[in-house]
Amino acid sequence: MEPNPYNPRKILSWAQEDRPREKLMQRGKAALTDAELLAILIGMGTVDYSAVDVGKMVLDAAKGNLNELARLSLKDLTKVKGIGEAKAITIMAALELGRRRKESEVLRQRRITSAKDAYDEIRPYLLDKPHEEFWILLLNRANEVLRPVQISSGGVAGTVADPKLIFKHALEQLASSIILFHNHPSGNLTPSQADKDLTRKLKEAGRMLDLPVLDHLIFTDGGYYSFADEGIL
Repeated sequence: MEPNPYNPRKILSWAQEDRPREKLMQRGKAALTDAELLAILIGMGTVDYSAVDVGKMVLDAAKGNLNELARLSLKDLTKVKGIGEAKAITIMAALELGRRRKESEVLRQRRITSAKDAYDEIRPYLLDKPHEEFWILLLNRANEVLRPVQISSGGVAGTVADPKLIFKHALEQLASSIILFHNHPSGNLTPSQADKDLTRKLKEAGRMLDLPVLDHLIFTDGGYYSFADEGIL
């Protein structure tokens, strides 16, 4: 039998203050480690591993990074010893609730005054995406957000942005201006020639329709590239 690199003790044999549920009740949720929080979601371990052990293995699969954990698929999670489909779904659901909470917080920041504001507004929609998507942010005359709109969802290498569809949404919502977004799942913030050509095309279309394109952001989980800030819009 291969050695257990984690603590082989069962949770029920631990001191009460060290058990995740009891620890949360006595000391508050902030006192728990990521592995302990995952153990509460997981519920039960295996014959050889406690729920906390399994939580540690789940984190190992995500390189100890919760953002990476949110990227793992159902198939990825069920490769971890002790994680079946039901437990994997529970973990995915908890992470999605966390993402939606951040989305609700961002939506309270309604006025866009910079590329950073725009990035923060769209972040909940593009965070952790393994494929490219194209979105627009519709603004009123005060640069307040009317709504974000997904235009297309593509593959790992690219997505399609149809100008007719983009401006159809803007006109229907009586927008005064728009901001363009697309993500690079690779993390590369350098715009391609196709990105530049599309931006020029949409800027010109917006000028003709009196619907100015204020910016185009290339989104990654770790940052953004702003065409406006770089002076090429």
